[in-house]
Amino acid sequence: MSTPPPPIPVTVVGLGADGWAGLTAAGRSALSSAEVLIGGPRQLDLLPAAECAGERVAWPSPLRPAVPKLMAEHAGRRIAVLASGDPMFYGIGRALAEELGPRSLRVHPHPSSVSYACARLGWPVEDTEVITVVGRPVARLAAALHEGRRVLVLSAGAGSPAEIAALLRERGFGPSRMRVLEQLGSEREDTYEGHADGWDHAPGDPLNVVAIDCRRDPAHDAPRLGATPGLPDAAYEHDGQLTKRHVRAATLCALAPAPGELLWDIGGGSGSIGIEWMRTHPSCRAVAVERVPERASRIARNAAALGVPGLRVVVGAAPQALAGLPAPDAVFIGGGLTAPGLLDAAWAALAPGGRLVVNTVTLESEAVLTERYRRHGGDLVKLAVAHAVPVGGFTGWKQAMPVTQWSVTKSDGSAAGPTEERDQT
Repeated sequence: MSTPPPPIPVTVVGLGADGWAGLTAAGRSALSSAEVLIGGPRQLDLLPAAECAGERVAWPSPLRPAVPKLMAEHAGRRIAVLASGDPMFYGIGRALAEELGPRSLRVHPHPSSVSYACARLGWPVEDTEVITVVGRPVARLAAALHEGRRVLVLSAGAGSPAEIAALLRERGFGPSRMRVLEQLGSEREDTYEGHADGWDHAPGDPLNVVAIDCRRDPAHDAPRLGATPGLPDAAYEHDGQLTKRHVRAATLCALAPAPGELLWDIGGGSGSIGIEWMRTHPSCRAVAVERVPERASRIARNAAALGVPGLRVVVGAAPQALAGLPAPDAVFIGGGLTAPGLLDAAWAALAPGGRLVVNTVTLESEAVLTERYRRHGGDLVKLAVAHAVPVGGFTGWKQAMPVTQWSVTKSDGSAAGPTEERDQT
């Protein structure tokens, strides 16, 4: 029996705003020999009909779900997929690699808009923060705003610069200089600029990148936000259900977020733990579980305000609300510890190496944690914080309610999980 021929690799060709003229010889050859050309309408229009005779197929919307269907429909034919700039930088190359596997692709990259923009601005690429708002909320930009930082925003269209300026003003960065770079690499390349607090430019070309020199307004009432966990309590909208700043910093230290990991924040309250988990790295993910709808809405508002609008909020009581959630790398329980089955469900969801951190202020819950610590080890600590306050004409200490915290890493030998305590029911 003869062996079937290997599948024909899919070619991915990056295009700049200069279109066909800016392609390498290899890129032109790949497009000229393709039987099927797949891309956005703007990209397809950049190809000369005389040179590229293949069947032209425009991506439908939404794009991502269409990838496997189109690849299957044209299997066995020479397919070339068009991308903007570098296909592997916020481009279609990622979706194709995930769907087909890297070995089934031949990628011809083009300089990205980021490379062009940094070349025009004289900014080192490695020192420049890049945020995309293509298909994503502009609120993502908030987490990248720090005094003196240089940020490039990949725009979603002609309206993005005005939306970005409005967000900068709202977050206290109105003095920031903004430069809009349009049609980078083409004969129609253009740049215009201004400051966020006086931005009055009309929408320009939809193909643009926004460069921001971040400058914070010291007179703005928004609190200064650092890059580490333990943001000021004033950064959050809350009704009192908030893990306070110093305890929050200690809690995130115990949770030890790493890039790409997922957190369950059970008893979300104001969402501070999940939010600051996600702020540690752009690839960190979190699910906040909150049974009170009003608080769940507040979590979503806080997440957007602090630059992590991708935080998922589940409205419901745990453990029932945990059913069907993706497996976590770490779990934080900040409320509802005595709910029957909660601690067991959280423990069972963790794979070996997963972390569990629980905070409590009541004696009843503290007794539960003490027993779990006795059986499973980890760290059991008491966190006490006092603040200096006026006492008449003098100053004294006001003690906050102490927090008992149990943190533990699940080992291979503890995979079966602990047994729920009778006094929890």
